[in-house]
Amino acid sequence: MAKTITTFFCTDCGADFPKWQGQCPDCKAWNTISEMKQAKTIKHQKFSGYAGDKSEVKKLGTVGTDERPRFSTNIGELDRVLGQGMVPGSVILIAGSPGAGKSTLLLQLMCHLNKAMNALYVTGEESLQQVALRANRLKLPSDNLSMLAETSVEEIIVHCQNIKPKVVVIDSIQVMNTADVQSAPGGVSQVKESAGRLTQFAKQTDTTVILVGHITKDGTLAGPKVLEHMIDTFLMIEDNNDSRFRTIRGIKNRFGPLNEVGVFAMTDKGMQEVTNPSAI
Repeated sequence: MAKTITTFFCTDCGADFPKWQGQCPDCKAWNTISEMKQAKTIKHQKFSGYAGDKSEVKKLGTVGTDERPRFSTNIGELDRVLGQGMVPGSVILIAGSPGAGKSTLLLQLMCHLNKAMNALYVTGEESLQQVALRANRLKLPSDNLSMLAETSVEEIIVHCQNIKPKVVVIDSIQVMNTADVQSAPGGVSQVKESAGRLTQFAKQTDTTVILVGHITKDGTLAGPKVLEHMIDTFLMIEDNNDSRFRTIRGIKNRFGPLNEVGVFAMTDKGMQEVTNPSAI
Protein backbone atom coordinates (compact mmCIF):
# COMPACT_ATOMS: atom_id res chain seq x y z
CA MET A 1 0.00 0.00 0.00
CA ALA A 2 1.35 3.45 -0.92
CA LYS A 3 2.48 5.68 1.94
CA THR A 4 0.49 8.85 2.49
CA ILE A 5 1.29 12.28 3.82
CA THR A 6 -1.06 14.72 5.51
CA THR A 7 -1.46 18.30 4.34
CA PHE A 8 -4.01 21.01 5.10
CA PHE A 9 -5.86 23.30 2.72
CA CYS A 10 -8.33 26.19 2.89
CA THR A 11 -11.79 25.29 1.61
CA ASP A 12 -12.41 28.94 0.66
CA CYS A 13 -9.34 29.95 -1.35
CA GLY A 14 -7.64 26.59 -1.91
CA ALA A 15 -4.27 27.53 -0.39
CA ASP A 16 -2.40 24.60 1.16
CA PHE A 17 -0.27 24.47 4.32
CA PRO A 18 1.95 21.92 6.12
CA LYS A 19 0.04 22.21 9.41
CA TRP A 20 -3.40 23.18 10.71
CA GLN A 21 -4.15 26.72 11.85
CA GLY A 22 -7.29 28.55 12.83
CA GLN A 23 -7.11 31.36 10.25
CA CYS A 24 -6.07 31.09 6.61
CA PRO A 25 -3.12 33.50 6.04
CA ASP A 26 -4.12 33.99 2.40
CA CYS A 27 -7.84 34.83 2.50
CA LYS A 28 -8.06 35.59 6.28
CA ALA A 29 -11.06 33.27 6.72
CA TRP A 30 -11.48 31.51 10.07
CA ASN A 31 -12.02 27.76 10.59
CA THR A 32 -11.72 26.87 6.88
CA ILE A 33 -8.54 24.74 7.09
CA SER A 34 -9.25 21.04 6.41
CA GLU A 35 -7.03 17.96 6.54
CA MET A 36 -6.18 16.03 3.38
CA LYS A 37 -4.22 12.82 2.82
CA GLN A 38 -2.42 12.16 -0.45
CA ALA A 39 -0.04 9.65 -1.96
CA LYS A 40 3.59 10.24 -1.04
CA THR A 41 5.15 8.74 -4.15
CA ILE A 42 4.08 8.40 -7.78
CA LYS A 43 5.16 5.20 -9.53
CA HIS A 44 5.49 6.61 -13.05
CA GLN A 45 6.86 9.83 -14.49
CA LYS A 46 3.53 11.15 -15.66
CA PHE A 47 4.83 14.65 -16.36
CA SER A 48 7.75 13.65 -18.59
CA GLY A 49 7.62 15.93 -21.61
CA TYR A 50 5.08 18.13 -19.82
CA ALA A 51 5.32 21.05 -22.27
CA GLY A 52 4.87 18.84 -25.32
CA ASP A 53 8.46 18.74 -26.66
CA LYS A 54 10.90 15.88 -26.30
CA SER A 55 13.32 16.16 -23.40
CA GLU A 56 16.38 17.42 -25.24
CA VAL A 57 18.59 20.51 -25.13
CA LYS A 58 18.27 22.89 -28.10
CA LYS A 59 19.86 26.16 -29.10
CA LEU A 60 17.29 28.94 -28.91
CA GLY A 61 18.18 30.14 -32.40
CA THR A 62 17.21 26.75 -33.88
CA VAL A 63 13.70 26.79 -32.41
CA GLY A 64 11.01 27.59 -34.99
CA THR A 65 9.18 30.84 -34.41
CA ASP A 66 6.33 30.46 -36.91
CA GLU A 67 3.09 31.63 -35.34
CA ARG A 68 0.69 28.77 -34.70
CA PRO A 69 -2.46 28.93 -36.84
CA ARG A 70 -5.55 29.90 -34.89
CA PHE A 71 -9.10 28.76 -35.55
CA SER A 72 -12.25 30.75 -34.95
CA THR A 73 -14.83 29.94 -32.30
CA ASN A 74 -17.55 31.38 -34.58
CA ILE A 75 -18.39 33.73 -31.69
CA GLY A 76 -16.97 37.18 -32.49
CA GLU A 77 -16.86 38.54 -28.93
CA LEU A 78 -15.13 35.40 -27.65
CA ASP A 79 -12.63 35.43 -30.53
CA ARG A 80 -11.66 39.00 -29.70
CA VAL A 81 -11.08 38.26 -26.01
CA LEU A 82 -8.98 35.20 -26.92
CA GLY A 83 -6.89 37.18 -29.40
CA GLN A 84 -8.67 36.34 -32.68
CA GLY A 85 -9.36 32.67 -32.06
CA MET A 86 -8.04 29.62 -30.24
CA VAL A 87 -4.52 28.21 -30.54
CA PRO A 88 -4.06 24.43 -31.02
CA GLY A 89 -2.58 22.83 -27.91
CA SER A 90 -3.60 25.68 -25.62
CA VAL A 91 -5.37 25.24 -22.28
CA ILE A 92 -8.17 27.73 -21.58
CA LEU A 93 -9.80 28.14 -18.16
CA ILE A 94 -13.25 29.74 -18.04
CA ALA A 95 -14.57 30.57 -14.58
CA GLY A 96 -17.67 32.24 -13.21
CA SER A 97 -20.30 32.12 -10.52
CA PRO A 98 -23.15 29.57 -10.64
CA GLY A 99 -25.65 30.58 -13.32
CA ALA A 100 -23.25 32.95 -15.09
CA GLY A 101 -23.59 30.98 -18.32
CA LYS A 102 -20.35 28.98 -18.51
CA SER A 103 -21.91 25.69 -19.58
CA THR A 104 -24.41 27.40 -21.87
CA LEU A 105 -21.74 29.36 -23.74
CA LEU A 106 -19.46 26.34 -24.11
CA LEU A 107 -22.29 24.11 -25.33
CA GLN A 108 -23.09 26.70 -27.99
CA LEU A 109 -19.40 26.90 -28.88
CA MET A 110 -18.95 23.13 -29.20
CA CYS A 111 -22.12 22.56 -31.21
CA HIS A 112 -20.98 25.11 -33.78
CA LEU A 113 -17.33 23.97 -33.81
CA ASN A 114 -18.45 20.39 -34.37
CA LYS A 115 -19.64 21.35 -37.86
CA ALA A 116 -16.02 21.87 -38.97
CA MET A 117 -13.95 19.67 -36.63
CA ASN A 118 -14.11 16.78 -34.18
CA ALA A 119 -15.08 18.07 -30.72
CA LEU A 120 -15.72 16.37 -27.37
CA TYR A 121 -17.77 17.74 -24.47
CA VAL A 122 -17.02 16.03 -21.13
CA THR A 123 -19.59 16.63 -18.42
CA GLY A 124 -18.85 15.65 -14.84
CA GLU A 125 -21.57 17.64 -13.07
CA GLU A 126 -24.63 17.04 -15.27
CA SER A 127 -26.04 13.93 -16.89
CA LEU A 128 -26.06 13.55 -20.67
CA GLN A 129 -29.85 13.95 -20.57
CA GLN A 130 -29.56 17.32 -18.85
CA VAL A 131 -27.10 18.56 -21.47
CA ALA A 132 -29.32 17.24 -24.28
CA LEU A 133 -32.33 19.05 -22.83
CA ARG A 134 -30.39 22.32 -22.74
CA ALA A 135 -29.25 21.87 -26.33
CA ASN A 136 -32.83 21.19 -27.46
CA ARG A 137 -34.12 24.22 -25.54
CA LEU A 138 -31.52 26.44 -27.23
CA LYS A 139 -32.20 24.79 -30.63
CA LEU A 140 -28.51 24.01 -31.17
CA PRO A 141 -27.18 21.74 -33.96
CA SER A 142 -26.15 19.02 -31.52
CA ASP A 143 -26.77 15.81 -33.52
CA ASN A 144 -23.08 15.01 -34.13
CA LEU A 145 -21.44 16.47 -31.01
CA SER A 146 -19.49 13.78 -29.10
CA MET A 147 -20.48 13.67 -25.41
CA LEU A 148 -18.91 11.88 -22.45
CA ALA A 149 -20.10 11.72 -18.83
CA GLU A 150 -16.92 10.98 -16.88
CA THR A 151 -14.85 12.32 -13.98
CA SER A 152 -11.76 10.08 -14.23
CA VAL A 153 -8.93 11.92 -15.99
CA GLU A 154 -7.35 8.62 -17.06
CA GLU A 155 -10.59 7.47 -18.73
CA ILE A 156 -11.08 10.85 -20.43
CA ILE A 157 -7.58 10.73 -21.94
CA VAL A 158 -8.18 7.18 -23.22
CA HIS A 159 -11.38 8.30 -24.97
CA CYS A 160 -9.58 11.32 -26.43
CA GLN A 161 -6.82 9.11 -27.78
CA ASN A 162 -9.44 6.99 -29.50
CA ILE A 163 -11.58 9.69 -31.15
CA LYS A 164 -8.82 12.37 -31.46
CA PRO A 165 -10.89 15.54 -30.93
CA LYS A 166 -9.42 18.91 -31.85
CA VAL A 167 -11.23 20.64 -28.96
CA VAL A 168 -12.21 19.19 -25.56
CA VAL A 169 -14.36 20.84 -22.88
CA ILE A 170 -13.97 19.62 -19.28
CA ASP A 171 -16.99 20.69 -17.21
CA SER A 172 -15.70 21.12 -14.59
CA ILE A 173 -12.12 20.73 -13.34
CA GLN A 174 -13.32 20.74 -9.70
CA VAL A 175 -15.09 17.37 -10.09
CA MET A 176 -12.27 15.62 -11.96
CA ASN A 177 -10.06 13.08 -10.23
CA THR A 178 -6.94 11.06 -10.94
CA ALA A 179 -6.05 7.69 -9.40
CA ASP A 180 -2.61 9.01 -8.41
CA VAL A 181 -4.10 11.16 -5.62
CA GLN A 182 -5.87 9.70 -2.60
CA SER A 183 -8.26 12.54 -1.83
CA ALA A 184 -11.77 13.57 -2.75
CA PRO A 185 -12.51 15.46 -6.00
CA GLY A 186 -12.34 19.20 -5.53
CA GLY A 187 -9.40 19.02 -3.15
CA VAL A 188 -6.28 21.04 -3.81
CA SER A 189 -4.17 18.05 -4.86
CA GLN A 190 -6.88 16.53 -7.06
CA VAL A 191 -7.49 19.78 -8.94
CA LYS A 192 -3.76 20.39 -9.37
CA GLU A 193 -2.92 16.85 -10.56
CA SER A 194 -5.98 16.59 -12.83
CA ALA A 195 -5.23 19.93 -14.48
CA GLY A 196 -1.60 18.89 -14.86
CA ARG A 197 -2.48 15.65 -16.64
CA LEU A 198 -4.92 17.40 -18.98
CA THR A 199 -2.41 20.17 -19.72
CA GLN A 200 0.24 17.59 -20.57
CA PHE A 201 -2.21 15.84 -22.92
CA ALA A 202 -3.08 19.14 -24.62
CA LYS A 203 0.56 20.08 -25.24
CA GLN A 204 1.61 16.66 -26.50
CA THR A 205 -1.33 16.17 -28.90
CA ASP A 206 -2.05 19.78 -30.01
CA THR A 207 -5.56 19.45 -28.60
CA THR A 208 -7.23 22.61 -27.34
CA VAL A 209 -8.56 21.90 -23.84
CA ILE A 210 -11.14 24.18 -22.21
CA LEU A 211 -11.53 23.80 -18.44
CA VAL A 212 -14.57 25.09 -16.58
CA GLY A 213 -13.77 26.43 -13.11
CA HIS A 214 -15.77 27.55 -10.09
CA ILE A 215 -15.19 30.68 -8.03
CA THR A 216 -15.36 31.20 -4.28
CA LYS A 217 -17.82 33.44 -2.48
CA ASP A 218 -15.38 36.36 -2.64
CA GLY A 219 -15.16 36.10 -6.44
CA THR A 220 -11.75 34.41 -6.80
CA LEU A 221 -10.95 31.16 -8.59
CA ALA A 222 -11.54 28.09 -6.42
CA GLY A 223 -8.69 25.64 -6.08
CA PRO A 224 -4.91 25.94 -5.87
CA LYS A 225 -3.25 29.13 -7.10
CA VAL A 226 -0.91 27.02 -9.25
CA LEU A 227 -3.89 26.25 -11.50
CA GLU A 228 -3.69 29.78 -12.90
CA HIS A 229 -0.01 29.27 -13.69
CA MET A 230 -0.59 25.97 -15.51
CA ILE A 231 -3.09 27.21 -18.06
CA ASP A 232 -2.44 29.49 -21.05
CA THR A 233 -5.59 31.62 -20.93
CA PHE A 234 -7.88 32.54 -18.04
CA LEU A 235 -11.28 34.05 -18.81
CA MET A 236 -13.74 35.23 -16.17
CA ILE A 237 -17.49 35.50 -16.83
CA GLU A 238 -18.99 38.29 -14.74
CA ASP A 239 -22.71 38.97 -14.33
CA ASN A 240 -22.17 42.48 -12.88
CA ASN A 241 -25.25 42.12 -10.63
CA ASP A 242 -27.43 42.08 -13.73
CA SER A 243 -29.85 39.28 -14.51
CA ARG A 244 -29.32 39.56 -18.26
CA PHE A 245 -25.96 40.95 -19.36
CA ARG A 246 -22.61 39.17 -18.95
CA THR A 247 -19.03 40.24 -19.62
CA ILE A 248 -16.11 37.94 -20.39
CA ARG A 249 -12.78 39.40 -19.30
CA GLY A 250 -9.32 38.10 -20.19
CA ILE A 251 -7.40 37.80 -16.90
CA LYS A 252 -4.41 35.96 -18.41
CA ASN A 253 -3.58 35.27 -22.06
CA ARG A 254 -0.27 33.95 -23.36
CA PHE A 255 -1.51 34.28 -26.94
CA GLY A 256 -3.39 37.58 -26.90
CA PRO A 257 -4.20 40.84 -25.13
CA LEU A 258 -4.99 41.18 -21.42
CA ASN A 259 -8.13 42.75 -19.96
CA GLU A 260 -10.00 42.51 -23.26
CA VAL A 261 -13.76 42.43 -22.60
CA GLY A 262 -16.58 40.74 -24.52
CA VAL A 263 -20.23 41.51 -23.80
CA PHE A 264 -23.09 39.02 -23.99
CA ALA A 265 -26.77 38.94 -23.15
CA MET A 266 -28.38 35.86 -21.62
CA THR A 267 -31.57 35.14 -23.58
CA ASP A 268 -33.90 32.22 -24.17
CA LYS A 269 -31.62 31.30 -27.09
CA GLY A 270 -28.50 31.24 -24.93
CA MET A 271 -25.62 33.69 -24.73
CA GLN A 272 -25.99 36.25 -27.52
CA GLU A 273 -23.25 38.68 -28.51
CA VAL A 274 -23.72 42.39 -27.80
CA THR A 275 -21.78 44.06 -30.61
CA ASN A 276 -22.66 47.60 -29.49
CA PRO A 277 -22.35 47.71 -25.68
CA SER A 278 -22.72 51.50 -25.59
CA ALA A 279 -26.34 51.06 -26.64
CA ILE A 280 -27.15 49.18 -23.40
